[in-house]
Amino acid sequence: MIPRAIADQIRQDLLNYRKIIVLYGARQVGKTTLIREVLAQLPFKKLEVNADQLKYQEVLSSRDLTRMLELIGDRELLFIDEAQQIPSIGINLKILHDQMPGLKIIATGSSSFDLANQMSEPLTGRTKTYRLYPVAIQELLRQQTPFEIKDRLEQYMLYGMYPEVLELKGREEKIAHLRELASSYLYKDILQLSNIRHSDKIVKLLKLLAFQTGSPVSLHELGKSLEMSHETVSHYIDLLEKGFIVFRLSAYSRNLRKEISKMNKIYFYDTGIRNMLIENFNPLQWRQDTGFLWKNFLVAERIKKLAYSSTYGGIYFWRTYGGAELDFVEERDGKLFGYEFKWKAASAKAPASWLDGYAEASYQVINRDNFLELVG
Repeated sequence: MIPRAIADQIRQDLLNYRKIIVLYGARQVGKTTLIREVLAQLPFKKLEVNADQLKYQEVLSSRDLTRMLELIGDRELLFIDEAQQIPSIGINLKILHDQMPGLKIIATGSSSFDLANQMSEPLTGRTKTYRLYPVAIQELLRQQTPFEIKDRLEQYMLYGMYPEVLELKGREEKIAHLRELASSYLYKDILQLSNIRHSDKIVKLLKLLAFQTGSPVSLHELGKSLEMSHETVSHYIDLLEKGFIVFRLSAYSRNLRKEISKMNKIYFYDTGIRNMLIENFNPLQWRQDTGFLWKNFLVAERIKKLAYSSTYGGIYFWRTYGGAELDFVEERDGKLFGYEFKWKAASAKAPASWLDGYAEASYQVINRDNFLELVG
C-alpha cells in the first residue's frame, strides 16, 4: 500500500469538521482505495455506496429525505463513490447535510465538470475539496530511497504512475493495463456526461496532443487536422482537463513585445497514458522525444507536489519570439522562479532575455541528479 499524501488530512477532517469531503481524480488513481484505508482507521459505522448502481442513483437523486434515511439507517458516515453518476447530487447532499447534522459524508468523483457544477451552488460553504493524482514521487519517497527512485526513473517515465501500473512487474502487463485505461476507461465520464457528437475526435485529439507534448499548441492547426473549429477543439480540451487527463500551461508574460503570451502548452497528468496514445514504450536511449517526456514528467510531478503541500501560485512556461525559453515558471508570493529541464546537460545558462526582463527572478536547471529537490 503506497501511503497517499492527503490521507492524514482527510482523516483529520472527518474527525474534526462537519463539512462534506469531496475527492476528485481520474479513474484508477486510487480514490476508492484511499478512502477505504482512511475509513478503516475511523470508529464510525459506515455505509459505502457505489453510485454506478442504479438502485443508489434513484434514492440519492430523489430529494426525498425519508427514502434517503431508509438507505442510511443508523450509519454515522456515508461514502458515495463515483458521485458524478447521481443526478442532482448536490441538492440531495445539501438535504442530508442540513437535516442530519451528525452524518459525515464523503464523495468521490472522476469527472469534475459535472460533479462540480452540481455541487457548487447548493453546497456553497459546506464542502472541502481534495484532488488525487496518479502516485507522486514524494509519496514513493516514503517507501523508497532517493537512490531507488533514480534507479527506477526510466520505468516511471515510460509507464507512468498509476497505482496498478506501479504494482505490475512485467513490461507487457504494464502496457496491457495502460491500453485498457487509454482505450476508453479514462474518458468514460466525458463521453457519458457531455454528449459529445464526435467521440472519435476525442481520441484523435489526444493523440495529436501526445505528439506535441512540451511544444506550444495551435488550436487553429489542431482544428484543421481534425476538421473542426478551433472553438470546438478548445471545448474538447477543456473537457479533457476536467476529466483529469491533460492540463494547460499558459505562457508567462508582462506584456513585453518580444514575449509569446497567447499560446499554451498541453501536458498529460501521466506519461504512461501519453506513451500509450502514441504507442511508444521504447527505452529512453532509443527515443527522439526523451527531452519532451522528461519535461512532461517533471511538470506533472511538480503540480502534485504543489497541490499536496497547499502551495498556491501561478504556473507557466516562458518563451520569446526569438526562441529563448524556460520550461517552467512559478509565481509565488510576488516572486518568480524559473526552471529549465535538461535530461542530458548538467547545467545551462539562463537566457539573457530572461535575465534582462526579470532580473529579480531566480533560475535553476533541473536534471537527473537534482530533480528530487523539485518534486520530492
